[in-house]
Amino acid sequence: MTRVAPLLEVSGLQTQFFGFGGTRVVKAVESVSFSLDEGETLGLVGESGSGKTTTCLSIVGLLPRGGRIVGGSVVFEGEDLTRKSQRELRRVRGRRIAVILQDPMASLNPLFTIFRQVAEPAFFHQQMRGRTLRARVQQLLQAVRIPSPEWRMRDYPHQMSGGMRQRIVGAIALAGGPRLVIADEPTTNLDVTIQAQYLDLLKDIQRQTGVALIFVTHNLGIVAKMCDRVAVMYAGRIVEQAPVRELFDTPRHPYTRALLGSVPKLGSKEPLYSIAGQPPNLASLPAGCPFHPRCPEVLARCATDEPKDVHAGDDSVARCWLVSDGVARS
Repeated sequence: MTRVAPLLEVSGLQTQFFGFGGTRVVKAVESVSFSLDEGETLGLVGESGSGKTTTCLSIVGLLPRGGRIVGGSVVFEGEDLTRKSQRELRRVRGRRIAVILQDPMASLNPLFTIFRQVAEPAFFHQQMRGRTLRARVQQLLQAVRIPSPEWRMRDYPHQMSGGMRQRIVGAIALAGGPRLVIADEPTTNLDVTIQAQYLDLLKDIQRQTGVALIFVTHNLGIVAKMCDRVAVMYAGRIVEQAPVRELFDTPRHPYTRALLGSVPKLGSKEPLYSIAGQPPNLASLPAGCPFHPRCPEVLARCATDEPKDVHAGDDSVARCWLVSDGVARS
């Protein structure tokens, strides 16, 4: 049986930031590899500064000044996006890959109406005009459950609640008809009730459209609800990658176990576990495994030799010296 190629395949991605005349190099993303199939949801988790957002920005070519992809490939629908110019990438962004940012007030222009902002991707990428464009905007607002869309499309962002603004950003992402949506912590500013509604909305949209989703979050509860597979990032590297159920049942990397141990447990009287120390400076990483100064299970070789990826199951990979022959030692 012929294997269907993934919708997105990231291989050995390396992204660095250069400053001070190129003398200071920050290795923000280092040898990151993963794939994503059509209709699948991949969760990217890890502490702040682990490289999650930079990985996503590298995929769509939206790195801030000083950032540059120095190695690897990002193959989307058979095309390597790292070899495309910014002009060529503008035809991909919005049309084939869309991004939902975590702060809707930073994403929405306060000077333009909701109609104009939702209509823009459909106008440029699908060449819709007039009544067809207006009907498309109304359809998108209905899809993200904005009440009275024919009236609310005339409003400005400040006239909507935080939850509604976040749904408007989702409507903008869907307007161009993408096959992949990157959601970068889209529920950070929402209370738990609105957050649950928004997550259900994303799942409904995914079922209806078949769009693939990369979901960046700190919240492992959201990962359990939303994702098919999970990639755990630390110091710009993916240290473990596995199907969501397997990752929760059998975490193999000490960092993954530490993250899961930090989740509050209902009814538990035990003190909340915290990971000792701070994430490393990406401009001066320690030798060996970047996690070894904080690792409760550190071995002597962890301080000198950086581990390689080890396949620890049918679809699981861990980057740790504790993992041998697909079995994590306790």
